[in-house]
Amino acid sequence: MSQREPSPLTLAAYALPALPFAVLTLPLYVIVPAFYARELALPLAAVGQVLLGVRILDALSDPAAGVLADRWRPRFGRRRLWFLCASIPTALASWFLFTPPPDAGLAYLALWGALLSIAWTAALVPYAAWGAELSSSYAGRARVTAWREALGVLGTLLALSSQAVLPLFGVTGERAVLFAFALIVGAGLPLAALAAVTRVPEPADATRVRLPLRDGFGHMLANRAFLRLLLAFLLNGFANGFPATLFLFFVTQRLRAPEAVGPVLVLYLLCGIIGVPFWLALARRWSKHRVWCVAMLLASAFFGAAPLLGAGDVTYFGVICVGTGLALGADLILPPAIQADVIDADTEKSGEQRAGIYFAIWGLATKLALAGAVGLAFPVLAARGFDPAAAASGEAALATLAFLYAGLPVILKLAAIAVVWNFPLGPDETRALRARIEARG
Repeated sequence: MSQREPSPLTLAAYALPALPFAVLTLPLYVIVPAFYARELALPLAAVGQVLLGVRILDALSDPAAGVLADRWRPRFGRRRLWFLCASIPTALASWFLFTPPPDAGLAYLALWGALLSIAWTAALVPYAAWGAELSSSYAGRARVTAWREALGVLGTLLALSSQAVLPLFGVTGERAVLFAFALIVGAGLPLAALAAVTRVPEPADATRVRLPLRDGFGHMLANRAFLRLLLAFLLNGFANGFPATLFLFFVTQRLRAPEAVGPVLVLYLLCGIIGVPFWLALARRWSKHRVWCVAMLLASAFFGAAPLLGAGDVTYFGVICVGTGLALGADLILPPAIQADVIDADTEKSGEQRAGIYFAIWGLATKLALAGAVGLAFPVLAARGFDPAAAASGEAALATLAFLYAGLPVILKLAAIAVVWNFPLGPDETRALRARIEARG
């Protein structure tokens, strides 16, 4: 028998931790590196090497977190208990990383950065698996991810707006701003996690057999829907990684409008939230993979015009941000909902429900895609004479910047569309999968 669909109140409680998780991202990746280099006078190259090591550790911890989240089955619930236990050290490590003593060195950065990375992964993997298992219906899974990702974007907006609002309350300087973020995450994440685990039920576990690790990975590699979605996910993630990495350079040097960085970024994220209900409604009437393809086509249509922009074209860039921002809503909510359907295909074949390891692999793919975008973009720009410290680089460098920022991502998105357009799991196939899983008890 199918489990009941979660109510809006349950979905809101589940989505609540996504907000402090998103708030955590901005200071960790944007403020912390500069703060440790400037305020604590640590060598910039050494700070970069330490954070690179932390990123590598973060990527390696994903599969381990996925396996443990699937195999440990305490009475309180394998998703809820893992998530709650990992949220506490995540909040604690963020506090120490964001509020270092004046004499903190590279070892301090490495210790708390690594602990935060491991704890954060250990919380996010069961959290994503929990969401995938909250609903057993094709459309219901999109509702779950819509709530979670909308709260995540809202958290990002909160973090961005904090940069402008905190000085109004006398909070100035990087140390004071980081302290404010430490309070928000340190207090907000445990409270949100507690609200989620007390209000949201543990999902039903459809596991019938316990597979050895080797057999489990064999089933994963034989899951063609998974491999196909993983390829599309990598291509689209790679496409999204370039503009995320080069956004600041494109606005400040190509458009020569550094004052527009904050407003256009907020506009983009607001449109992402606004687009969520539209894509959710469309996904109820059509297959999720086709709706995702339409959204990627929309993003490509708008984004394809970005290389044509030059100095002062901020208004036109704002239009592009509106179009790509609306498409962002689908990019956020539909792939995780499709992932839940793919996990059903594995559960039906293998007999073990293993959402944790699947979401761990997708998390690893996301990190690899972003790292790949950075690893390719910066050397190519350097070879073309791009100077990140200059007000504006040469024409050849700016043309390369425009291609990497928008031209190459369009090509990659079109490739992702080709991979996922005829995806084998639609509403009827997923419904049949769930019926077979539930019939086996």
